[in-house]
Amino acid sequence: MAEDGEEKLLATVQHIVQTLGSSDTMTEDILKVFSNYDGRLSLDKLYAARSAAAAAGAGGAGGGGAGEHSMAPSPPRPPPPAAVAVPAAGGRPPVTSMERTVRALDRQISQFVAMDRLIWADSADADAFLEAVDDLVGTVQELDAAGTNRALLDRADELLSRCMARLEDEFRALIERPDDAAPVVPGGFGSDGSDEEDDFGGGDGYGDEPIPIAKPVTDYDVVIDALSPGSIANVHQIARRMVDTGFGRECAEAYAAARRSFVDESVARLGVRPRTAEEVHASSWEELEFDIARWIPAFNMVFRILIPSERRLCDRVFDGLAPFGDLAFVAAVRTQALQLISFGDAISSSSRAPERLFRVVDMYEAVRDLLPDLDPVFSDPYSAALRAEVSAVCNTLGSSIKGIFMELENLIRRDPARVAAPGGGIHPITRYVMNYLRAACGSRQTLEEVMEGDFGANGGAPVAVDPDRPTSSLAVHIAWIMDVLHKNLDTKSKIYRDPSLACIFLMNNGKYIIQKVNDSELGVLLGDEWIKQMTTRVRRWSMDYQRTTWGKVTTVLQTGGPGIGGLPAKAMLQKLRMFNTYFEEIYAAQSEWVIADDQLRLDIRAAVADTVMPVYAGLIAKLKSSPETGRDLYIKYTPENVEAHIQQLFGGAAK
Repeated sequence: MAEDGEEKLLATVQHIVQTLGSSDTMTEDILKVFSNYDGRLSLDKLYAARSAAAAAGAGGAGGGGAGEHSMAPSPPRPPPPAAVAVPAAGGRPPVTSMERTVRALDRQISQFVAMDRLIWADSADADAFLEAVDDLVGTVQELDAAGTNRALLDRADELLSRCMARLEDEFRALIERPDDAAPVVPGGFGSDGSDEEDDFGGGDGYGDEPIPIAKPVTDYDVVIDALSPGSIANVHQIARRMVDTGFGRECAEAYAAARRSFVDESVARLGVRPRTAEEVHASSWEELEFDIARWIPAFNMVFRILIPSERRLCDRVFDGLAPFGDLAFVAAVRTQALQLISFGDAISSSSRAPERLFRVVDMYEAVRDLLPDLDPVFSDPYSAALRAEVSAVCNTLGSSIKGIFMELENLIRRDPARVAAPGGGIHPITRYVMNYLRAACGSRQTLEEVMEGDFGANGGAPVAVDPDRPTSSLAVHIAWIMDVLHKNLDTKSKIYRDPSLACIFLMNNGKYIIQKVNDSELGVLLGDEWIKQMTTRVRRWSMDYQRTTWGKVTTVLQTGGPGIGGLPAKAMLQKLRMFNTYFEEIYAAQSEWVIADDQLRLDIRAAVADTVMPVYAGLIAKLKSSPETGRDLYIKYTPENVEAHIQQLFGGAAK
């Protein structure tokens, strides 16, 4: 009884199929629907019933109406590829072996495509799916070569596109979530990732949670293995099939999309935020210094660790599949690489205030030192543009350094000559320029390279510095700055109404310049001849001071030669009173003046004493020996008093 019921059910299904199945494809789809709906309606039973009905219709006398609705017989699933065509009843074309192969592959592949889990979660499923894909590819190639059944080729192509779409999904999932596939060996990438998360203080970097900042790294000889060897083998198998079937660009795009999120988050963990050129130009220098302090290690991390690791992974995934590996690599890293490069460009094109020199030099050195290591990473034609971008930002940073030095010259020229340094002391512009240049010489090799216009042309190798070459571009540039400074100081000295104080001002600043040159590499750059010339200037200013200040004093003290013709006592007393007046005026003023350098101060005092004391002591001696003065001689300043007062000159700094 049960068998009769099943036969009736099969007969009913056959009637529905032959009524609705206007084409082989539709018939196949209807049979598939019934087989999924009821276990008693397996495809084998349906095919058998279909064949029996077709045979009965063909053998009946006259065919009748049944013959008109009979279906072409099909072999049981799966059909053998080499089976011969079976004649169809009712005028239908025969079902070829290729058609049966495509149908069988369609049934098999559809089961995999419809899975709601990763196919690669089960290695047996993955192998079976790849085998089916390979069979389908071979079938498509045969159909294309034959060129006799365009409809079947289109169907096979459509099935192949479905395969590639599913392979692309599997490909991305295996790259983004390798743990969702086959179990990972303990200690592999998955466990490393959890430890890394703990190191960073948790958080996945998505949603509203802040992305934690990575710890500083000093050793850049590190490679990130983002995927385990097994995962790499799996995605390589997928990549090879997608490339072989003409879906290489889609595969590269899928890879780039999957890896780009990892690269983006990695850069975010380095504390670097995207900044437009307008934002950089509008930011304060304090903000930019903070950003640069993060940019330099981030730049090194990205270009020395992250990007080379991505290149290594990409080369393994797309091994032998050029150029799609190169396309995938560039697409994965380009955005973040350009973001870092654009910050360097923005800094280069922003204000060239002199205080920015040292941070810009740090950025330039970071980029320059990196350039040789980029050649093997950006060796293909697609990524060569990125290498050129890095080289270009090195050039712009170098040009910025040159521009900053030019701005230093302008700053000196623009420094107003309105307010004099108190007591003829060292002017702030002198301290600023000399300390600035002295600090800049700490990066002398880099500055030599930049001023020569090499901009990293030596591949990151430091420029050889000749210690006996004061004619280098940097030396000439610094000598020019010193000349600009000297002219500025000379202009400022004219502010002083007292020519003696102007000489003190020039002496102080000249001596300070010589000190800073002698105890730094400025001495090497400017050379001994320049130092000698500057020392001669200081000596000349000293002589000018003595002549201007003490010339009239010594003239007053002159009494003529000994013996006949000497001045009378009354005239000598008048000279003594004039000396007292001059000396008191000089002492009152110049005891407040400043000579900053201890040795220079001692030298000037000694020179004054050598000039004044002999003639003053001579005048006092003559007055004391003159019978006209007698006992009523009043001497306000003894020679000892005068010398003591001289030793108190230029003590304004101490007071």
